[in-house]
Amino acid sequence: MLLPRRSPSLRARLALLAAGTAAILLIPLAVVVHVLVRDAVADRIWDRSLDTATHVAGQIRDGHLSDPIPVGDDGIDLIEVTGPDGRIVAESAAAKNLPRLSPLRTAPGREITQTTACSPTGHDCLYVTVLRVSPGSGSSLVYAGRAAPPILDTPLTLPALLLAALLLAALAGWTAWKVTGRALRPVEAIRSELAGISERNPGGRVPEPPGDHEFSRLAQAANDALSRLDMSIQRQRQFAADASHELLTPIAGIRAQLESARLHPEDTDEAVGAALRDTERLEAIVADLLLLARIPTVPEAAREEVDLSHLVVTEVGRRAERLPTHLHNTPGVTVRGMRRHLARVVANLLDNAERHALTLVCVRVERTGDEAVLYVRNDGRPIPEADRERIFERFYRTDAARSRDRGGTGLGLAIAREVVEAHGGSIRVEDVTDGEPGVRFVITLPLAPDDPADGGDTQNSEPRP
Repeated sequence: MLLPRRSPSLRARLALLAAGTAAILLIPLAVVVHVLVRDAVADRIWDRSLDTATHVAGQIRDGHLSDPIPVGDDGIDLIEVTGPDGRIVAESAAAKNLPRLSPLRTAPGREITQTTACSPTGHDCLYVTVLRVSPGSGSSLVYAGRAAPPILDTPLTLPALLLAALLLAALAGWTAWKVTGRALRPVEAIRSELAGISERNPGGRVPEPPGDHEFSRLAQAANDALSRLDMSIQRQRQFAADASHELLTPIAGIRAQLESARLHPEDTDEAVGAALRDTERLEAIVADLLLLARIPTVPEAAREEVDLSHLVVTEVGRRAERLPTHLHNTPGVTVRGMRRHLARVVANLLDNAERHALTLVCVRVERTGDEAVLYVRNDGRPIPEADRERIFERFYRTDAARSRDRGGTGLGLAIAREVVEAHGGSIRVEDVTDGEPGVRFVITLPLAPDDPADGGDTQNSEPRP
């Protein structure tokens, strides 16, 4: 079985990319430079040899030619002058030790001919310019040139340039490796710190590099995510502790009642009744926990258009007549969502209002802009500022509602918030400042896309007796 090869690191890939790019650019550049330099050196030799041959031809015409022919400082040290019959008339000192520089003669009608003469091995090449002193076939010829310089005569020039290009490409790769390693050092620090964070140690944070660049923003985002994860873990632990306590309490009560019935048969009816009450409470807690688990998983296709106004009227109408309830309703306020879940939200808010109200509960449904707003108000004691967010936590009860006979499961407001936020809305609690003191829960939900713009008539119900 073939094992998957490990992908190279980003640092290695960047270094290879830099080296490869440098090689692709430098190798053709080395070839071009080699050709251009050779051409430039050869052109310079041709130009200087022509100048020297022209100067010697001038001496011949003036009758001032000397033997040996003096050379200048331009590097052209091989000079010969031949007569019309091809015999050497004069030459430079360096040319005396060599055979004829070139047997080439200028073609009729041409004054200048340039050639390269090499040994049979292809080395020891001479660059020679042949100049006709005067027109006609009986003219003397001047040969001027020099041996090829090392850059033109050695075959190692191009390999040396290619080797230099490869070394520069390797240097570019090494530089990219070092620079990338230094640049990615904060990422490695973040990785190592994240590797040490677990559910047993969720409070760790990654180091944040100074500045406002990509890595610092990455570290800040990672720390924000770790903070949310830490908070979620803490909430989960607290929820597990509260849930186990809330579930163990009725179970312990049921067990105690059953043991009491076994020890005291005469109290069996009372014990069974108490056990049934604890069982009902246990069932309610489990049902609420299951509902909280299902709320985030409801698919969008399961939602429908719900007339919030009619839903509130229905929920208010089916409740037991415990306290007077004022209903201020705007018909036709339509939202999109799960009817059963929204009905549960309204029922939970009404239960909470009746549990804390002194004399009266008020409910209002209205449209504000592109939102549906539901108000549920009671004239009970105000909620302290510090508890206005905590009351939406699971199993949280204020001191006034701590009694389990009146306090419910402790999940009603948590369910309300989960449902409202799952529907894209918000829920908050605020004190009532207009008129009689009290507490008001405010829910906002987005209107259904095709909800009519006009609000219709408002109908007010009389207080229920």
